[in-house]
Amino acid sequence: MAAPAARADGSDAALAAALADVPDLGRLLEVDPYLKPYAPDFQRRYNRFSQTLDNIGKNEGGIDKFSRGYESFGVHRCADGGLYCKEWAPGAEGVFLTGDFNDWNPFSYPYKKLDYGKWDLYIPPKPNKSLLVPHGSKLKVVIRSKSGEILYRISPWAKYVVRESGNVNYDWIHWDPEQPYKFKHSRPKKPRSLRIYESHVGISSHEGKIASYKHFTCNVLPRIKGLGYNCIQMMAIMEHAYYASFGYQITSFFAASSRYGTPEELKELVDTAHSMGITVLLDVVHSHASKNSEDGLNMFDGTDSCYFHSGPRGTHDLWDSRLFIYSSWEVLRFLLSNIRWWLEEYGFDGFRFDGVTSMLYHHHGIGASFSGDYHEYFGLQVDEDALTYLMLANHLVHTLYPDSITIAEDVSGMPALCSPISQGGGGFDYRLAMAIPDKWIQLVKEFKDEDWNMGNIVYTLTNRRHLEKCIAYAESHDQALVGDKSLAFWLMDAEMYTNMSVLTPFTPVIDRGIQLHKMIRLITHALGGEGYLNFMGNEFGHPEWLDFPRKGNNESYHYARRQFHLTDDDLLRYKFLNNFDRDMNKLEERCGWLSAPQAFVSEKHEGNKVIAFERAALLFIFNFHPSKSYTNYRVGTTLPGKFKIVLDSDAAEYGGHQRLDHNTDFFSEPYEHNERPSSLLVSKVFNIFSLHFNLILYFESDVFVQRKTLQQVSNM
Repeated sequence: MAAPAARADGSDAALAAALADVPDLGRLLEVDPYLKPYAPDFQRRYNRFSQTLDNIGKNEGGIDKFSRGYESFGVHRCADGGLYCKEWAPGAEGVFLTGDFNDWNPFSYPYKKLDYGKWDLYIPPKPNKSLLVPHGSKLKVVIRSKSGEILYRISPWAKYVVRESGNVNYDWIHWDPEQPYKFKHSRPKKPRSLRIYESHVGISSHEGKIASYKHFTCNVLPRIKGLGYNCIQMMAIMEHAYYASFGYQITSFFAASSRYGTPEELKELVDTAHSMGITVLLDVVHSHASKNSEDGLNMFDGTDSCYFHSGPRGTHDLWDSRLFIYSSWEVLRFLLSNIRWWLEEYGFDGFRFDGVTSMLYHHHGIGASFSGDYHEYFGLQVDEDALTYLMLANHLVHTLYPDSITIAEDVSGMPALCSPISQGGGGFDYRLAMAIPDKWIQLVKEFKDEDWNMGNIVYTLTNRRHLEKCIAYAESHDQALVGDKSLAFWLMDAEMYTNMSVLTPFTPVIDRGIQLHKMIRLITHALGGEGYLNFMGNEFGHPEWLDFPRKGNNESYHYARRQFHLTDDDLLRYKFLNNFDRDMNKLEERCGWLSAPQAFVSEKHEGNKVIAFERAALLFIFNFHPSKSYTNYRVGTTLPGKFKIVLDSDAAEYGGHQRLDHNTDFFSEPYEHNERPSSLLVSKVFNIFSLHFNLILYFESDVFVQRKTLQQVSNM
């Protein structure tokens, strides 16, 4: 972070008042004294959170009851077989329920108007006590607007919506099965080290179609477990009308996407993951909503101000979507209940919050550079209504399930977003380290290998706030989308189609690409954060970008799939990257560098292109030089004892050239080097057949858990 400028209105009195109001603010300011001038901002944020929480307690009986809105809003079967219906439509003149059950008569079942824009309806059971609205039947809410217009709407609380063949809009299906899915397995404990497999159910098959929850459960979950990931981040689960939106234009917030199957099948997926010890996170989109009105939230009651800001403030200029009014009592109820719904009904273990930067600032990050000056994170540009909601959401999640995990997608780097609420922070567990993938793409796209700057790589990988955890990643779904290229594609491009067979000799491009692909992932994994993320398929260098069916590609599914079968083909080199990714994760599980304190970097040598660092009693050595290898290379360490190779990326199973002698022992000596009290010589590690390779070493001692890797990179 850049050193912030001091703020003139800071005073001892203001600081004392803030410290008195915010229980643990002193701890935050001790960690980062530059935040002292902004203590009143933390005080105001914390007080807004506390006051809102108190108001919920006084008016709703507490956040526990307040966040159960889905138990009364929407349509529910009563114990007597009748139906209770409730909606919030403050702009409506009349509200009605219609559907299959009354032959679509729009006005035969009117709701009763209540206070604060609420409406409710009780429909008694049939005389024979049978259900008037059976499971699977279609429904609509009918709204009479103030202008007299009759609008057919899907309830914002609908649990299941489907689009039948040929239809443009979704239909609301009453989901009330006689035998709902019963979870068999308990939630896993919060992982010590978080290794996330970012997943999209629909593209999880190699076939040109939308894959199902069942396909993912049976075919993809075992792969994820075998690769050593302990967490899945599920994308595009909340129902979205436009498949190509990647799930980021939500229409029905309480409905699991029907394009992959039924709600019960999603529950089975989550339960099966739990049986494997895998944590499951939902990619939750509360930053904006689809502009659809026929099958979305927009204009639900005939006005543009029901769930969203009215006028220009209610529309995101770049996303062409609607923006929630987070100060609204009922919007808070809706969003907090939505958070709880996915935790309770589907068993999710936490959330990755999408678009947090857009939520945090009135400018939504549009045109903002976020240089690191602390003025950018405080003042009138901050939307403190949205920040209060995020604090409430984190409070709710961690109160209900202390082992739950929340991750913020925030590119701005707002200080204390991942600090405890008691410190005046946002309460998130992690934030995405979004600068890291941008750096790797910049390097492979714009720079020759010999021009890579070691100091800049280390800075990017270690530039995070102390005690605020980051999820590091070399690439996510963003880098896989059409219009960009995955790292593998940037490195190897068209040769991925012609030269990935083990029956043909390595070309310089494929050799360099395979070795750099491993190097980039390992250094990101080991140095970049307190968690690690990979987008599905990228672990083995998926050969194509991601593009959903749309008019521009003739509605093709060719690029909306993941070709996992490529890793199962022994004649293709994709298996080498897959094997390395697996063993990298499993070694992290064994040694726990992600849960260890941040690494000490002892060397970032520009001439030699060598980076060396220690973390979790491990010694990592990376040689990024495109044409030089080194023998008798001295590396500093604090670790005394004997070192042995346990992971060698130059091994045959990783597509390497088998240049290391795995029987070699290395010994550190009390010889100070690069500010470390001991050091060792990396000598006679391999036979030099060529100068065109890169080296990564880490070691294992008899006393400490250690290891070593070699990365070979051929010169272009």
